[in-house]
Amino acid sequence: MPSPTADPSWLSVEDGANPAREREIESLFAIGNGYFGMRASLVEGARFSHPSTFVAGIFVADGVMGPRRAVLPDWSHFEVEVEQERLSLGVGRVLAHRRQLDLRQGILWREWRQQDPSGRITRLTYFQLASLADRHVLLQSVAITAENYAGRIRFTGRLCPSDMAGTDVEQIDAVSGSLLMSVPGKDIGIATASELQSLPASVPPRHESGPDGREEQWSWEVTLGQTVRLNRIFTIFTSRDVASPATTARDHVASIRAHGFRALAAAHLEAWRRRWEEAEVRIMGDDVAQRALRFATYHLIAAANSADEHVSVGARGLTGEAYRGHVFWDTEVYMLPFYLLTAPPTARALLMYRYHTLGGARRKAREQGFDGALYAWESADTGNEATPRRAVLPDGRIVTILTGEQEHHISADVAYAVWQYWRASGDDTFMLEAGAEILVETARFWASRAQAEPDGRAHIRQVIGPDEYHETVDDNAFTNAMAIFNLETAADAMEILQRKRVADWPRLCTHIHLAREEPARWRALAGALVTGFDPATKLFEQFAGYHQLDEVDVVTQRGCATPIDTCLGPERIRRSKAIKQADVVALSALLWEKWPTAVHEANFRYYEPRTAHGSSLSPAFYALVAARLGDRALALAYFRQAAEIDLANNMGNAAGGVHMGALGALWQAAVFGVAGLRMCENGIVLDPHLLPGWAEMAFPLQWRGRLLHVHLNADPRRIEVIVEKGDELTVAVLEGPACSARGGQRVVSRGNGSGWANWEVGQ
Repeated sequence: MPSPTADPSWLSVEDGANPAREREIESLFAIGNGYFGMRASLVEGARFSHPSTFVAGIFVADGVMGPRRAVLPDWSHFEVEVEQERLSLGVGRVLAHRRQLDLRQGILWREWRQQDPSGRITRLTYFQLASLADRHVLLQSVAITAENYAGRIRFTGRLCPSDMAGTDVEQIDAVSGSLLMSVPGKDIGIATASELQSLPASVPPRHESGPDGREEQWSWEVTLGQTVRLNRIFTIFTSRDVASPATTARDHVASIRAHGFRALAAAHLEAWRRRWEEAEVRIMGDDVAQRALRFATYHLIAAANSADEHVSVGARGLTGEAYRGHVFWDTEVYMLPFYLLTAPPTARALLMYRYHTLGGARRKAREQGFDGALYAWESADTGNEATPRRAVLPDGRIVTILTGEQEHHISADVAYAVWQYWRASGDDTFMLEAGAEILVETARFWASRAQAEPDGRAHIRQVIGPDEYHETVDDNAFTNAMAIFNLETAADAMEILQRKRVADWPRLCTHIHLAREEPARWRALAGALVTGFDPATKLFEQFAGYHQLDEVDVVTQRGCATPIDTCLGPERIRRSKAIKQADVVALSALLWEKWPTAVHEANFRYYEPRTAHGSSLSPAFYALVAARLGDRALALAYFRQAAEIDLANNMGNAAGGVHMGALGALWQAAVFGVAGLRMCENGIVLDPHLLPGWAEMAFPLQWRGRLLHVHLNADPRRIEVIVEKGDELTVAVLEGPACSARGGQRVVSRGNGSGWANWEVGQ
């Protein structure tokens, strides 16, 4: 059987039981495998606990608020009774209570010693996992020890509906342990089946089932100090995957029963071992940073499923109900680079979700009077706009939500992700089958959205940029620059495919209805769009008129518990230069090669003191850009702030689920910022700026079928790249030496004063 990882740096630990933090812990310690996820709730239930199980891609209608992710009944619930007294944290005396999330193994552990009112002491040790080897399987094991008594122990497993389940139980087969549910208003069925194994075999339990099949009981007569164990196997299928989920769930339990619980657990551990080999960023000298990156990587792995191209990763993954499970730009801009360089098939699947939701994007564009595809700001299963139109503030005021109508940069964000995937993977098949159509349709949107005006330039008016404190603005720099990128790369992609895939080109043109003159029109529009850039100051004006707004002391306000937009109020915040999150600075993070370093420096120094970081997405991008600029102390401060969004709950809302975009951005801050990784046409470029205290840094990455391992040292300065497999590629240091390397070779460059020595090539 598995045991917790011995190295404490791989464990997130919570000692004791604190009702005030319970829902936060449920988020942080959640388990998942991209197909389904479960919060780390107390299995016996409690007033302050909120058990939730989510299946990716399953949404239910919720009146005027639109779709929200369905919450399934809690089938992992169980209770333990000793001589008919139910064990509870609130009754008797808690002698010990610890939960551990084992990041390395993807297992939730719990140890609990409870003294009941009669003085009997029972020790419970259990673990739970969502199998990464078989995404339809959940394993649960509990060992119950009668420490100072002999008597009857009863274990009760019960199907407990959530208060927000959104699913109806249609049929329960008590004999096979199967459960069939449906989603109201949708033709979707969800089925589970279970199997229980009891140990030791010499102490067979008595088994009873409740009258409606929703409850089962097992009981033993135990001797002093004796331990009994129950191992439970659950399977889950939906009609999104198979024609008959109930039959498939039962058959799957029967097929894996022969493998045994230990073998199923071992396969899960092996899957996590392989995944960590592909993804782990190792930091020597900074245990806090190491723990944060492992936490981020764990949740990123647990959130995505390479086998399902009809689902994506929501803003809180499969760990909580905040944002109703909706998909935002967080996925393409903040998370996808992690998958792109550590699990390319997963990145492809996430982009295919956007391809399959092109219909919704086209509908939204037409509804707003535009051509092409305008992606939903908040997307669910269909790709239709899912952003609520109104919200109720804490003071009871009702406000209109404009992001769904005006935050149009989402289409360029998706196009950016498509281009980056193609650049790093070389996956021409994806481009021909899906990517080219996304690029073309989003370019068509911008071609109809931007308007030529008497000043001879093109403008995009009445939008919301990433800085959501300012609505209905004109010529937001981020929006316009990303639109330019979208238009130019769509034209570039058409030229490349026409030249590279001669045989496929006519069919592609017919499929996407590409007019011969379209790419040239896109380029002309890209050249005409204003960006707000001032060559004299090297600054991008965040939007037209921003420089005329009022200055406010944002830096002082950052230390307050109340967000600055609440303190200032809606009218004053709109009149001020206070910024919610990285906006122009986000351009530096995404389009670094577009402008000289001096431009990035000027804009970072101008906007940094004006940014309130009211979004979890913001601090890590500031860490990334600060690292690239060589401001290592500030980069470390922002890295810490980003790491603490979940681990220290420094925004106070981790109870709604972990912040997936912030976790992806933290990985980017390390790999793209600290290591300075850039991808070029023929290989990779590195520009390391190890942060204070980071003695060494190492990480793997995949690039066009090559598997690389990068190792950086601070003192003495040293870069080592091992090409584990793959054809020849170029490895370079920014503004320094370059070399070619192929599978089986190791190249090393050493610090040479302020520069780098030529690469040494070896086996």
